[in-house]
Amino acid sequence: MTDGTTATGGDTLTGLEQEGEIAADYLEGLLDIADLDGDIDMDVEGDRAAVSIISDSTGRDLQKLVGRDGEVLEALQELTRLAVHRETGDRSRLMLDIAGFRARKREELSALGAKAADEAKGSGEPVKLQPMTPFERKVVHDAVAAAGLRSESEGEEPQRCVVVLPA
Repeated sequence: MTDGTTATGGDTLTGLEQEGEIAADYLEGLLDIADLDGDIDMDVEGDRAAVSIISDSTGRDLQKLVGRDGEVLEALQELTRLAVHRETGDRSRLMLDIAGFRARKREELSALGAKAADEAKGSGEPVKLQPMTPFERKVVHDAVAAAGLRSESEGEEPQRCVVVLPA
């Protein structure tokens, strides 16, 4: 189909693109208010809109929007999701990245998941990882599954962690 819709999902793709547009407008306003430079890139990754703020300069200013361990980024993602929800009436699963923080984090977490899977295979014992955010746990679960093992989350937020199970 050429109108941006999918054969089975109706206007799902168009809806995700709309989420990206709303998020981009919201974030552009935020950057203007904060007097920060950044370009906004939109994409659709799987079943969610993905929006990135990228810097064409040193990116130091954008680090303020990432914060320590991505704490500010997480808060901005929630605010952006709320802005999308306000416009569309639908809950958003939009993923926000700033200055490549999530992309780098995804690589690190994938390596951690693969290493934990190897350790569980070798020892035959479950491997319990440190507490993580939902985003971090998802990346680790995906890496463990790619290594052919199962994993599960246990505990309560904010101490919820991934346990990699041996075969």
